[in-house]
Parts: sequence; C-alpha cells; structure tokens
Amino acid sequence: MTTVSRRGLLHLTAGTAGALGISTLATELSAMSTLAPREPESSAGNPQTAAPAGPGNELFYRDDWLGAPWVKPEAALLIHGNDESSVSWFGWIPRMAQEFRLVRPDLPGFGNSPIPQNFEWSMPSLATTLARLLDRLGVDSAHIIGAKMGGAIAMQFAADYPRQTRTLTVVSGPASRVAANIPFTAASSSAQQRRLGSAASKEMVEYWNTLMGSTGPQTKAGMAKVEEGLNMESVLPRIAAPTLVITSDRSSLQSVETVLRYQQKIPNSRLLVLPSDAYHLAVVKPDECVSNVLSFIKDLKRGA
Repeated sequence: MTTVSRRGLLHLTAGTAGALGISTLATELSAMSTLAPREPESSAGNPQTAAPAGPGNELFYRDDWLGAPWVKPEAALLIHGNDESSVSWFGWIPRMAQEFRLVRPDLPGFGNSPIPQNFEWSMPSLATTLARLLDRLGVDSAHIIGAKMGGAIAMQFAADYPRQTRTLTVVSGPASRVAANIPFTAASSSAQQRRLGSAASKEMVEYWNTLMGSTGPQTKAGMAKVEEGLNMESVLPRIAAPTLVITSDRSSLQSVETVLRYQQKIPNSRLLVLPSDAYHLAVVKPDECVSNVLSFIKDLKRGA
C-alpha cells in the first residue's frame, strides 16, 4: 500500500494560490493555481466575497489517502474545534484514510493558518472558506465531519452548500451558545477533565493545554464573537444531507436532551449516544466514532 500525504497552503483570495507541497515517499512536487470567490448555494445564507489580496491570506490543510494509488476515493472534510487544529483528527487517520481522502484544514487563525485580511468572523464566512478550499482541490462533494465548534461549522456548511455535502456528521457539536460557566475553550486541567473525561492521563491533559494555549489573542477574540452569536435554529431545517449526530451520555457541554432537540430539527438525521463523561468524543473515542461513521455511510449507500 502506498501512502500519499499532502500538506499545503491555499490562498484565500482570487489571486494566485500558494505552493502546494506534495510528498509521496521521498518525492516532492509543487503546484500553483488560482482560486475564485465562492458564495453559498442557498440564498438564505449570507454570501461571502473573497478576502482582499495580500500576505496572510493562506489556508493550511492536510490531505491524506492511505488506499491504493490508482483508486479515486470520495473525500471527507474534517473540521476541527475551537483552540485546536487539523492535528486533532490524528485518531481518525489510520482507518478513515483507507476509505476516504481526508482533507483536514487549519481554520483561519489556528495551527498554521493565519487570519486573512478583513476576515469576517461568522459562521457563514467560515463555511465559505471551507467551500472554497474544496473548490480549489477539485472536490465536487464531500462527507462533511465536524467536532465541537467544528460541528456547528459543519452544519452551516451543509445548509449553505448542499451540493457539496454528501453526508454530514456532527460530533459533540453545539447548535446554540454554550453556558458561560463551561470553560470549554480554556486551557486548564479542570477544563480538560470536562473535555477529555475523567480517564484522561496527565500527559494527555498537558498536551491539550499546550495545543489550546497556542491560539493567538486575535483568533480567540474572533471565535468568541462567533460563539456568542451561535444560533443554528434557522440553519437546521435547511440541512438536506443525511446526518449523523454523535454525543455522549454524560457530557458537561450539553445534555442528551439538548442535542436531541436540535437533532430532530434536521430533516434526515439520526442520533448516536456513546457512553462517556467526556465531550470531545472525536479525540477520546476515535475508533468508535470512525466505526459508526463508516457504518452510517455504508448503510446509506446500501439503501440507495
């Protein structure tokens, strides 16, 4: 089996894109291309225009496929949560990348992605940025998967870009503003115990504290603005793709009843509740999440 792993920079402008580094074993290639502006397919979403040209308008992403090199796989777009980056999906790669091409971007301001000039911190803007990434990569449609705040962004994406959404999976994603007394973006041991569960090791807590502590103040302020106005009520009924919502039975982020209320507003959806006192299930229970996502997609294909 040949492993193909890509890492690249995508300019978030209508100008020339940055170099795309492609490494296959010991071989390195590079390519240049242009990116056109993108607007939501649904008139109900706020159309976004391309950011002005200039430095700092790149989007970093990882692109993984672990299957046979002659196979053209379906793509899956993995959207990370707040104060994280694309590395958060490490537990999904070994198995998931044997079935799908995994596109893992660092959202603007996170990981290796700078904040674009004049970037609008809003759910539609974040969804538009990801739609343009898929356009740039020549991906007509993908399985959209998001964790925590990335799950909310994934819901916005599915509503605004139905033709680019094969299926939608939301893992521990909120549909409304989370209570202010839940420190789900703070880098501290107590916050990590809520995120990662009581079984999290000291080393695991330290790792996530370091990762989350690397988020810059401008990015924190921008995402705080997005979270303060989080309300997906008008978005949920517009999601047309088959949807799997995953939550835990003892999540401190949101109760099962809260998740059930919003999941039932998504027309073609189902709810999966996993036993755990953590709410970052994409990290804590990656194998179970991947197994259920793969079964969900295969069931849909058999039904079709």
